[in-house]
Amino acid sequence: MSQATAGPGRRIRELGPSPFLRGFVLRDFETSEGIGLRFAAAGDGPPLLLLHGHPQTHATWRKIAPALAERFSVVAADLRGYGDSGKPEGGADHANYSKRAMAADQVELMRALGHDRFHVVGHDRGARVAHRMALDHPEAVAKLALLDIAPTSTMYERTDKAFATRYFWWFFLIQPYPLPERLIDADPEFFLRRHIAGQNKIPDATEPEVLAEYLRCYLDPMTRHAICEDYRAAAGIDLAHDAADGDKRIAAPLLALWGGRGTVGALYDVLETWREKALDVRGRALDCGHTPQDECPGDLLGELRAFFGEPAS
Repeated sequence: MSQATAGPGRRIRELGPSPFLRGFVLRDFETSEGIGLRFAAAGDGPPLLLLHGHPQTHATWRKIAPALAERFSVVAADLRGYGDSGKPEGGADHANYSKRAMAADQVELMRALGHDRFHVVGHDRGARVAHRMALDHPEAVAKLALLDIAPTSTMYERTDKAFATRYFWWFFLIQPYPLPERLIDADPEFFLRRHIAGQNKIPDATEPEVLAEYLRCYLDPMTRHAICEDYRAAAGIDLAHDAADGDKRIAAPLLALWGGRGTVGALYDVLETWREKALDVRGRALDCGHTPQDECPGDLLGELRAFFGEPAS
């Protein structure tokens, strides 16, 4: 193992080759708040940050990250609370899992790596972090691609029976501690597997060894608590931040992609929801469910290459 300085009082520690992202090296970074972030990095060229969703880790990018690293300097990070990143207590109003706090982690990481301005791809929870990042740090985000989400505030404001039924965990995980934690604790493997199977519409899109990796992380009670805190923040302090920024628009070019077989595209006009939040929006449905990087990686890769290959405005 080797260590490299990453700003005053902080270090990056090299752990060795990534077992899931071919050609990538795993590293740990400690933020100025003392929170450890696990990430994998490879490649040269324009910097590109990949942010996963729930219940995944950075391993979700295994099918596209090596190809992206042929053109970009790729960083695939575990969000705080997920994977092998640190899991702080939620604090008052669950603020330690606000998308503002989670975005600040990733901006600090990228700056420590020498990337002051970079592209971002976010899926699910990672896309919500990327949305907040583009508002809070417009100087850092060159372009962003958001996978299979509509804006958080929009989805809560338009909640109906169809959405509440399909995305029941948005209302289950936000219940006060320790209700969801205790209930999931009864059989976390069942909960995890049913969640992924319900979201993916392409059979066997997530390989057994990758499911085992997600389960390794999900079996940690601290991970499950952090995930609940993430969702609690989304239903509280994140909505307050969104309301305070109601007149702000994302300035960076935005690519919205969603699963044509999934919930988001079925219930929302995805492009219209993002045109209410951003100045430059494009995108389309892909032939998959919720997780295009697993279910249709070739199509997703083509969309990302074309989008990020254009000059940033």
